[in-house]
This record gives sequence, structure tokens and C-alpha cells, in this order.
Amino acid sequence: MLKVSGAESLALGAIAVLLGMWLRRRLRFLERWSIPGAVVGGLLIALVFSLLRGRWLNVEIDTSLRDLLSLICFTIIGLNASFRVLVRGGAAIPLLLLLAGIGAALQNALGGLLAWAMGLNPLVGPLAGSIALCGGPATSVAFGAVFEKEGVAGATSIAVASATFGIAVAGLLAGKIGQYLVSRRSLAGREVRVASHAAAAAESATGDPFLHVLTICLCIGAGSGVSWALQRVGITVPAFIGPMTVAAIWRNVNDRLQWQELSETRLRAIFQVALPLFIGVAISALRLWELTALALPLLALLVAQVGLAVLMSVAAFHVMRRVTPDYEAAVMSAGFAGFMLGITPNAMASMEEMTSKDGPAPQAFLTVPIVGGYLNDFVNSFVITASIGVLRLIH
Repeated sequence: MLKVSGAESLALGAIAVLLGMWLRRRLRFLERWSIPGAVVGGLLIALVFSLLRGRWLNVEIDTSLRDLLSLICFTIIGLNASFRVLVRGGAAIPLLLLLAGIGAALQNALGGLLAWAMGLNPLVGPLAGSIALCGGPATSVAFGAVFEKEGVAGATSIAVASATFGIAVAGLLAGKIGQYLVSRRSLAGREVRVASHAAAAAESATGDPFLHVLTICLCIGAGSGVSWALQRVGITVPAFIGPMTVAAIWRNVNDRLQWQELSETRLRAIFQVALPLFIGVAISALRLWELTALALPLLALLVAQVGLAVLMSVAAFHVMRRVTPDYEAAVMSAGFAGFMLGITPNAMASMEEMTSKDGPAPQAFLTVPIVGGYLNDFVNSFVITASIGVLRLIH
């Protein structure tokens, strides 16, 4: 037995990230499908450990730093959940966020009912539903531990495998959905006199970075106290719900009173460091051998979820065209499919592909990253927590 300490697991996560970056440069399809390097490297390391297990070497990894990195990532998501952002995007942002929340609930309902019909624990449904697809690898790892405590063996492995499947499918499918809507209705982008969406959305890096780190630490501490208080009264929630909620409250109070200069650019920079390490550490520690018995039922669940995502994306087009031009709505529907099946880079890649052929869609490039990159994770966390309580009733 080889025991990997917490400090060593951090180095293992860094190796996973570096290995994934190297593989993405060598295997171009990984980049085209927007599969994160940390996922690729972590899965390769986990696969090696699984092949060694029971033959030459059993590896046990301390996951304490994984849990800390999870709190950091979700606290930053909370600090980005600004009501001012909702106002900035007009009706499109709250409407797309509402659709994403409804979509997450439908994913969990479909997954739970199909799992129950196949004789599985209904809680397997959300693992192949909004946890993996709407949430992505980070949410899969964060909630995997919660579902393992609920009695779902191999929950983290199920969720991460499902998330990887979703990312690959989103890379292939999302742009095709938007392109179908454009070609069927003969839509095209209008010439608009605006700066590029990247430049328009860019924000100067203001505020002291050290104070941003301190704010994250304080929100984690205060939020952990909230989670502890909820558990004392019999309400079980994932560990990051408290810090994420406290962070969101702080962000919106601070927006109003201007106590601190919070920069989305600074927060994004910290997030872009913490997230790959979190995913690398977490996925390297996966127990992939626990997936064997669920391979076929899990594939059936995921195929059904892909069909649901296609229907939801077409429905999103018909809803969003009420508040945006038809072409913008078609581009948003591609982005919606991207982050509801995969991750925000899938959404951005599919929209880039469409607009390079059919013309600019500046509102879509403002709306989709904000909803898919930050606000959706916040809403999805509460949808998943509610789904646990509902699905317990049919277990």
C-alpha cells in the first residue's frame, strides 16, 4: 500500500495538469472538443492506479486538499454572483438563467426516474444529470463525496465519467444545434458597431489581490460556520454551500455599500489557478474500478440526457427569441447546449464557430459566459441539494 499525503496529492494534481496540457498539444481533438487538460491528465493517472490495483500496488490518496480547493472555487463562484450582472444583461441573463435552472431540475428528474426504473438507486440519476452535465467536473467532484455519504458507491467516479462524456458530446453537438436553427430559418448576424465581445466584457484588474485572497478566506470561514449550524438543526448540505452563500451575500452587500473594491478579473485569475489543481487532485484520486458494474446503465442514462439537452436547447431558442433577435437566440441556444451538456468553453467554442460563419452575436457573448460560467453553478448547487431530498422519497 502506497499512501499519498495531502502535500504530495497537490504535486500529483500539478502533474495531472501538466500532463493534460502536454496531451492537448499532441492530440488536437482534445482541444477541439474543449476537454480540460486537468481532466485528461487526472483520468490517465487514475487509470494507471486502477490497473496497478490488486496486482502490483494499491495507492491511497489523502483528499483533504481537494476539499479545501473545492471551497476556494465555489466561494469565488459566490463572489461572482452579482445582481448587478443580472441587470447589466437586461432580460436575457435572468431568463437564460431561469431556463438553466429548469433544465437542471429536468435532468435530475429524468436521471432519477430512469435509474429507479432500471433498479438502481435513484440518486445515481443526478450524478449522470445536472451534477455532471450542467455542473461539469468541478461540481461532479464536489457533490460526489456527498452522494457517497448517501450510500451511492463510486459516486464521484460515476459523476466524473459522465461529465467527461458530456464534455465530449457537447464539443461535437452544441454548434450543430445552433447551426441547424440558423440554416432552417435563414438567419444571419447583423452588422453591429460595437467593440469585440471580449474587449467589451473586459475589465481592468483593479483592487488589491491580497485583499481578494483574504476575502475568500473569510467567506470560507464564515460559510463553514453556516454549514455547521445547518447540520446542527438536521439540514445536510454540501460543505461548499455555506461559503458560497456567504460569498454571494457579501458580494451584493458590497456592491451596494462599496466597502471593498472587488474585481472580477482578480477573482477569475485566482479561480483559473485553483480550479485546474482541484480537478487534477480530485480526478487522480478516482476509484475507476467501481464503474465496471454500471457501465451499460450509465451509458443508457447519458444517451437519454443528450436527447433531453437537444430538446431543451430548441426550447431555449423559442423562449430567448422573445427578448433577443432570432439570430442571437440561435447562437445562445448553441451556447446553452454547450454548458448544459459540457462546460462553458464548449459553449464559447460552439458560438465562435457559428459567428465566424454567420456574423456577430454580441449579446450572446455577453449572456452565455455570465450564465454558464458563474451564475448557473450557483443555481445548480441548490437544484441538486433539493433533488437529493426529493429522490430519497422514492429510494
